[in-house]
Parts: sequence; structure tokens; C-alpha cells
Amino acid sequence: MKTLLRNFDIITTSKSPLIDGGSLLIEDGIIREVTDRPPSEWNGFADGVDEIVEGNGRLLLPGFVNAHTHLGMTIFRGYAEDLQLDEWLEEWIWPAEEKLTPEEVYWGSLLAVIESIKSGVTTVADMYFYMDEAARAIEVSGIRGLISYGVIADGLDAHGQSEVEAAVRLIDDWDGAAQGRIGVALSPHAPYTCGDDVWRKIAAVAEDKCVPIHTHLAETRGEVDGSFDDYGISPVERLENLGVMKNDVMAAHCIYVDDKDVGILADHDVFCLHNPTSNTKLASGIAPVERLQQAGIQIGIATDGAASNNDLDMIEEIRLAALLSKVSGGDPENLPVRKVYSMATGEDVSRFGLEKGGAISEDMNADLIAIDRSAPHWTPEYDSLSNLVYSAKSGDVDLVMVAGKVLMDGGEIKTVDEQEVLNKVKEIARKYNTIRKGKE
Repeated sequence: MKTLLRNFDIITTSKSPLIDGGSLLIEDGIIREVTDRPPSEWNGFADGVDEIVEGNGRLLLPGFVNAHTHLGMTIFRGYAEDLQLDEWLEEWIWPAEEKLTPEEVYWGSLLAVIESIKSGVTTVADMYFYMDEAARAIEVSGIRGLISYGVIADGLDAHGQSEVEAAVRLIDDWDGAAQGRIGVALSPHAPYTCGDDVWRKIAAVAEDKCVPIHTHLAETRGEVDGSFDDYGISPVERLENLGVMKNDVMAAHCIYVDDKDVGILADHDVFCLHNPTSNTKLASGIAPVERLQQAGIQIGIATDGAASNNDLDMIEEIRLAALLSKVSGGDPENLPVRKVYSMATGEDVSRFGLEKGGAISEDMNADLIAIDRSAPHWTPEYDSLSNLVYSAKSGDVDLVMVAGKVLMDGGEIKTVDEQEVLNKVKEIARKYNTIRKGKE
């Protein structure tokens, strides 16, 4: 299958100049060639093409990577608000999650995927439970996903063994599925929800299975203080001592890290995942992005779950990431446009299934989005990347494709029935609204 994308203004990488009126050729889901030559000079460039997509001057760029989320938690959007993280989790979210069914997680995940696509996301890193259902949602929608089962266990008793087995089973069943669009990680939920033996076991399995570890780390001051009280060391140092860091690690939040922690994260090339909206909404804090980057640590941008965000709008997340870095550091030069853009597309990351993404060039995955720039907030346009970061809205995303397949065009989802999904989740929400009212 050969597809020609014609007459787009193309952002190939964050460091490259805009290609005005460019075109590219996709074959079997891979970008084969990019050109800035006019059609009169193509000399066979478009021969044998099966499909043509007209750009009409739209802005074309790599799709965004939502590096940490919980897809199924769209069910709990707006369920519990204005609470401390521990109260929010322990008194509201966890008790409600105990009542979730696999079918509910499927529809909640599918809703999250639709919302993600509409904001230009082509890859998600999802951690939750009933993950077979999340995988099904990812598979039918057409996006890419690194999925993982969130393990919560104090030790390797019967419950702990069952949790680890569920996480491993997901690898065996889904790693490499959906024509390679689905990968699997191992996810001990957090240092404070998993005991030492569980962490050691997960680390050994990750090494044996050659899969990454995806976890929450140093999210709140209370978590860090509790680690020093219980273990005499920070959560970061504890995971290093347990052998976790010898694997590829994705660590969400990383807000409360001292210089020693930053050194450990840098030494082990940990991929830190910045969740600006969720962290501000829960008053967890602001991740020290500039300090982490100065240490050479790669950072991704993420929404977290819709229960603590409350949306999955990556364009909104990109802008807030840039603004928070500036105000927290007192320096408007912090996290400039090109850097925050590269974080959002995974341009600098060559692990976790992102090896062939983040740029528009030969042999890269054709995971692409097109932006309509006709709205007033795009005018004037001195610098397209600047407008994308500081002016764009998710509604400007007009076309989304993954592996060369169109998932959305003209704002219309092509792979699933959006209205059916909305109706299903509204029906599910009635159950939880009754539970919620009973707690008030």
C-alpha cells in the first residue's frame, strides 16, 4: 500500500526548518521519502501510489506521545475533586475501582483513545488493570500503546504472586500484538504500594523478558518522607538498591528529587514522565524539568489519567509544561518551544517502542498528524512551532494517521463508532454516580 501526502507544510524535526509545500511517500506504514520539490520535478516520485491525501497547506508533524496515562480512568472523570492525593486515592478512587468490570474498562479505555486521537496523540503509555480490555481498545482504534498491569502488593504472598503473574501474562499475550503496535511493560504501581520482594521479582522478570518498567516515583513530599521514615533512603535510591534501575525504567512524576536522586536517574538513563496538569490539580508540585534536563535526563510529557486531569488534551499539556517550567524557575528561557515540542513527540527517545518515531524522515513510522491553521488564534504565524505550543487548540488537529492508516480525518474518527462509545460510558457513569452520591 502506497500513500502520497501532498502539499503539506512539514515539521520534520524540532531543529529543522519548515518545509513549505512538501510531500511525502508512505509505503506499508513507513515513510519512504520526503521532498520539497514541486510535482513538476518529481520524476517518478509518486508512481504507483494507491491513495493521495491532500494537505491544502495544513501543518504536518509527528504524532504526540502521551508518556503516562490510565486510559480506563475516564470512567472517573470528575468523580472526586479538590482533594489531597492520599485522600483522593484511598477514600474515593480505589474503592470505586474495586467495582469496575472488564467491560467498563474497555469502554472507558476506548473513550480515552478517542479523546487522545482528537488531540493528536498517536502513542500512549497506559498503566491500569483489566489490561486485556485496554489492549483491545488500542487494537481496534489503530493507535500505538505501551500497556502494563499496575501491580499493588506488599510481598510475594498468594496475592503478590497473583499480581506478578497477571503482569507477566500480559507480556505473553500482547507484546508485539496488533502488527507490532502494542508493547508491554511491567508496572509496580509505586514504591509505597509494593514491597521489596515484589520489586526484586519485577526487576528480574523485566530483565528476563526484555521489557521496560513503568512506575510512579517521587510524586509527593509525603511519599518521599515516608520512604526515609521506613527505609532511611529516598524512593529513587531504594529502587536503585533493589536492582530496578538496571532495566529500562519509565518514572512518572519525579517531583521530589534531590541532587543524589537526580544523579541516580541520570546514571541509569531513566525516562522521566512529566504530568503538569495532574500534578498542579492535586497540588503535588512541579517537576524540576530544567534540573533534570541539565543532568542529561530525557523527559516525556503526559496527561496522567482523566480522573486527575480531567482531560487528555496533549496540546494543553505541552503549553502548561512550558509555562510551569518558566514560572517555577523564574526564567522565561526555561523549556523553550523546540525543546518542549521534542519532548511531546518523543523525538529524542530511542527506547520504549519509540525508536522509529518523533521525526518525519525516511524509514520512520508514518505516525503523523495534520493541523488546520485557519482559526483566528493561528494568525499571524511568524513561527509555526511557537504557535503550536502557545496558541494551538486540540480542535485544530484535523488528520491523524498511525502506520500510514488514517484514524481521523476532518475531526471524524474513522476506526470506531464515537457516539456508541459516548453512550456506553454515560450508561456506565450512572452506576458510579449512585455510589458517589452515597458517599457525599
